[in-house]
Amino acid sequence: MISTDARTMIEATLPVVAAHIEEITANFYPRMFAEHPELLSDLFNRTNQKSGSQSTVLAGSIAAFATLQLDYDAAAQRGIIERISHKHASLGIIADQYPIVHKHLFAAIVEVLGDAVTPEVAAAWDELYWEMANVLIGRENELYAQAGVTAGQVWRTVRIVERDQVSPDAVSFTLASVDGDPLPDFVPGQYVSVQVPLEDGANQIRQYSLTGRVGDPTWRFSVKLDGEVSTWLHEHAFEGDDLSVSTPFGDLTLPDDGGPLLLASAGIGCTPMIGLLHHLVATGDTRPVQVMHADRSRARQPHRGELGRLVAQLPGATLYQWYEHGVSAEPTTRIGLIDLADVPVDPSSTALVCGPTGFMSSVRDALVDRSLSAERIQFEAFGGTR
Repeated sequence: MISTDARTMIEATLPVVAAHIEEITANFYPRMFAEHPELLSDLFNRTNQKSGSQSTVLAGSIAAFATLQLDYDAAAQRGIIERISHKHASLGIIADQYPIVHKHLFAAIVEVLGDAVTPEVAAAWDELYWEMANVLIGRENELYAQAGVTAGQVWRTVRIVERDQVSPDAVSFTLASVDGDPLPDFVPGQYVSVQVPLEDGANQIRQYSLTGRVGDPTWRFSVKLDGEVSTWLHEHAFEGDDLSVSTPFGDLTLPDDGGPLLLASAGIGCTPMIGLLHHLVATGDTRPVQVMHADRSRARQPHRGELGRLVAQLPGATLYQWYEHGVSAEPTTRIGLIDLADVPVDPSSTALVCGPTGFMSSVRDALVDRSLSAERIQFEAFGGTR
């Protein structure tokens, strides 16, 4: 927790900082990359940098964390920290990198806000930064320890042993260790980072959800043709090739309360749901499960057959599907965008949602309208940056 003096100063200056936060983060990234170009080529998602979406995410995280220090909400803070720390761990972020961010972020704050940044204001926001940084560092070190790796040492070389076409524009890769030993277990719903060498010398990283079964000696993930890393994988990754892949991380996982589940996905966002469903089938789970998936068409739906087979093996599961184009062939298949108006929703359900931002926002609003509290809805974003 930050000090009372810092909290008072942040409360007084948060409206000004929040009004300029996106300008600050847009100033921050070019500063940092000018001094550390390797961070842009080999760590940060440069597609998100070009679009400006990374600046928006950082701005939102800072503003949300600052707001929570004024009206402390442990659950909300834990949600923010979990999402960021799992992503950082999957990238191998270590404590030594936080001072680099601090240096350039505060230089951007001073440049954007000018004389408004008095020594007292600077000290308060400095305290806030290190409060957030230290919480993240602590949680990331816990994740590294739980995974049995040294902090930051998350990368391993694996070999592609199978490649399957799971839709016209998506392929699935099955990975094995190069020495024949089983790959480490993962928690259903988690992802791995994959780093690939691009033609311009950059080593870009993206995350892909694991779709296989826990306990298998191999890992499996699927890739839609969308973005520079995914394109590289489609064009260059085949059976017998090696890949650099991280230890699994991710917080879109099954709750341990045994209550009803609602799994909603769109497009390639079905992949964490496939992993979750494999686990439910393998453990003989009988809880009520509603599976909702939206796609362009049946022909372009990745893992369509696998999704149907998994749901059919769960006695308490129901599958609803929406297609933008086509003909409705089953009672629970609709044509058009996802619409939950006539779908029964148990307000005691935990909802796990994965897909593009617009889809997730629409589903969240629809579920809240159906009396499902926002605290029971968890998200994993998939976009055109793979």
